[in-house]
Amino acid sequence: MIVSSAIYVSACNRSAKNCKVNTMSLQQLKEEVLEANLEVVRRGLVLFTFGNASGIARDEGLVVIKPSGVPYEKLRTEDMVVSDLSGKIIEGDYRPSSDLPTHLVLYGIFPQIGGVVHTHSEYATAWAQAGVPIPCMGTTHADYFYGEVPVTEPLRETEIVNDYEHNTGMAIKRAFRDRDPEQMPSVLVAGHAPFCWGKDVAEAAHHAVVLENVARMAYLTISIENGAQPISRALLDKHFFRKHGHDAYYGQPKGS
Repeated sequence: MIVSSAIYVSACNRSAKNCKVNTMSLQQLKEEVLEANLEVVRRGLVLFTFGNASGIARDEGLVVIKPSGVPYEKLRTEDMVVSDLSGKIIEGDYRPSSDLPTHLVLYGIFPQIGGVVHTHSEYATAWAQAGVPIPCMGTTHADYFYGEVPVTEPLRETEIVNDYEHNTGMAIKRAFRDRDPEQMPSVLVAGHAPFCWGKDVAEAAHHAVVLENVARMAYLTISIENGAQPISRALLDKHFFRKHGHDAYYGQPKGS
């Protein structure tokens, strides 16, 4: 096992009491990351070892992610791999997911997110392989995603040959030049598959499940009526903003 004796120094300010709290917090994050990985399997979004989930402890500057190539049915909390924000492995018996560099780019460009989930779910991946954004055909989509789910530009050959996973993250960055990652918590990587994120890894997994659902419904809608059009801006705004933002009124007030 690779373990650094200094992994909590910056967050703990060399206080033993605070270090204990942060150690417990990291353990909780490992449990949450494991649960998110298992959730996407339960929901049918992952076959074999296709996919991964991660969470970030920003105060400590640490990321917890699924190990590479380990079957989900064998995963345990202690199997989760911990890295710093440069990708250096701090703790773990296994190599991290090969997609770790992509996750690290996302945590860097989207400072408000706390978790990332990557799957190869069937319908969302089909849209990614086609290189076509998922249009907002109905209110289910609008409840979660403010407009069409974007697709990145294809990577150039040099980007594939060198630092492929990092460059995948950079392609997502370019796709979000003029987009709010909180209003659009998912993206399709052209020729590859979707990445989703959220305030924590549980929400990222939730978004991955919803994304697959709306990807399937969009496909079915267009199959039934090839000329079907996305919903109006008025309906999009109503459904998205009644659940998100300062004037949201869907659900119960926090603390009730």
